[in-house]
Amino acid sequence: MSKYHVPVMLKECLDGLQINPKGTYVDVTYGGGGHSQAILDMLDDEGKLIVFDQDDDSLRNRIDDSRLYFCHANFRYLENFCSYYGEDKLDGVLADLGVSSHHLDAKNRGFSFRFDDSELDMRMNTGAELSAKNVLNTYDQPRLAKVLRSYGELDRASAMANAILDYRKVKPIDTVLDLDLSLERFLNDKTRNKMLAKVYQAIRIEVNAEIVTLEEMLTQATKMLKPGGRLVVISYHSLEDRIVKNLIQTGNVAGDKCADTFGNLPQVYSAVSRKPILAKANEIIANNRSRSAKLRVAERI
Repeated sequence: MSKYHVPVMLKECLDGLQINPKGTYVDVTYGGGGHSQAILDMLDDEGKLIVFDQDDDSLRNRIDDSRLYFCHANFRYLENFCSYYGEDKLDGVLADLGVSSHHLDAKNRGFSFRFDDSELDMRMNTGAELSAKNVLNTYDQPRLAKVLRSYGELDRASAMANAILDYRKVKPIDTVLDLDLSLERFLNDKTRNKMLAKVYQAIRIEVNAEIVTLEEMLTQATKMLKPGGRLVVISYHSLEDRIVKNLIQTGNVAGDKCADTFGNLPQVYSAVSRKPILAKANEIIANNRSRSAKLRVAERI
C-alpha cells in the first residue's frame, strides 16, 4: 500500500461501489492510488477505471495498468475527460475529499501548521496562480473575513482578518510562523490546534476553489451515473458533507426541493445508509486522518 496516502475506509468504499467486474468507474481523487488499486483488483479485462489528480506528486504513484486512464487534471472536468475516453455512462464514482496525508507531511507545501518555516502555498495544482500567500497578503478585510467565516466557520473571522492585515503592514505573511504570529492573540494552549486547523482549512479551500469544484463534479457525476450506479463520497468537514447530503436528498447540490407541477419531488438518488458511515475504532488508531471522515453512499435511480 502506498505510503503517500493511506486510503480511508477502503472496504466500506468498495462495498459501497458494488463493483461490476466489467464496469466503468471513476476515482476523482487518485492520490497515492490506494483506492484505485483496490478497484482495479476487482475488475476483469473489460473493466475500466478513470482517475483524476491535478497534483504533480501523484504522477509518481501512477499505476501501470492498461485498464487505468490517468487524467492529470482537476475533477471539475469529469465530464470532458470521460467523454474523451468514450465513456458517458458510469457504474460508480468515488471521491475521497480534502487534503491527503502526503500533503500534510510535505513541509514545502504549507498545508500544515506543524512546520514554522514552511512557505504558505497550499496549492493542489502547483501551476495555479493563487496561493495561500496571495490570499493572506492581497485580500482586503471584508474578503478575507468572508473566507475565514464561510470556509473555516470561525466566529471571530472579522477580528482575525483585522489582525492579519495589521501584521502584514509590518511584514509579509510568507510562512507558517508569520500566520501563527499574526493570530497569536486568538490562540491558547487548549484550543490552538483546533483554531489553526479551521484557519488553514479556510485558506486551503479558497486557494483551491474546493467548494465550487466539488459542486461541479457532483452535478456532472449525477448526469453520468447509470441507473443503479453508485456515488461514494468521503468528506472531512461539514461544508463538504452538507453538499453531498443535499445532493442525495434533493438531487441538487444546493438542496433545493424542486417539485414538479404535481408537487412531487424528483427521485434522483436512493441513500444506501440513512446516516453517514464512520471509520471503526481500529482504523482511527491506525490512521488518525480517518477520525473526521464521513462516508455517504447513494444509488442513482
